[in-house]
Amino acid sequence: MNGGVLRTLIVDDEPVAAQRLRVLSEAIDGLRVVGIAGDGIAAIAAIERLSPQLVLLDIAMPGLDGIEVARAVGALPSRPAIAFCTAYDQHALAAFEVGAFDYLLKPVSRERLSRSISRLRAFPGQPATLKPRIWIDDVWVPHRGVMHRLPVADIDRIEAERDYVRLWAGSSSYLLHETISRLESRLDPESFVRLRRSVIARRSLLTGLRHDGLGIWSALLSDGSAVRIGPTFLAGVKMLLLNQSRSVGQP
Repeated sequence: MNGGVLRTLIVDDEPVAAQRLRVLSEAIDGLRVVGIAGDGIAAIAAIERLSPQLVLLDIAMPGLDGIEVARAVGALPSRPAIAFCTAYDQHALAAFEVGAFDYLLKPVSRERLSRSISRLRAFPGQPATLKPRIWIDDVWVPHRGVMHRLPVADIDRIEAERDYVRLWAGSSSYLLHETISRLESRLDPESFVRLRRSVIARRSLLTGLRHDGLGIWSALLSDGSAVRIGPTFLAGVKMLLLNQSRSVGQP
């Protein structure tokens, strides 16, 4: 592969969903769709034939489901990275068990897919040709009439306020004229996690999840606060915490 372009295979038994995902993928720099498979058996054959580096994989399919496909290709010498794209959030644990790097809930937005690709490029163990982006180390923010350099390492939380973002560093906050999505695209995804459309938090500050009933979940942070998680981001946050707990438990 040249230039960091990801050869991408889409697997979905619904033609409309597969085509939508193809359009989204082709609109993102660095992705090239090399094929579409409509079921699990066809997916395995396409992976062996096309050697994709990324598979966007549905779960509920006739014959072999997505989890079985991921398990089947796990032994391949050039195993592709797998991101599940599904309408169901209850399979996140199984997805983690078979080594998926991300879990996207349908309908997948271009913004969410773009974040997933950024995460893949920073994911440990990926081929050297998938060069990670250069993430910013500092943000220049107005403070008392002058521009102040705020190290990204000091930022705990980011909150959207219309066309601005509020950057929290300890008990101090700074207002920056920037959209939260644009700023997120410049931050290392290994350090930050999107909890809802309007909130990003430092990953190391997450201590757990709280079920508030009726399918509503909140992320618990080390400062004692709780942030309600947006439905689009819930599966990804659950997978992140599962991954962290497994890493801590390993000898």
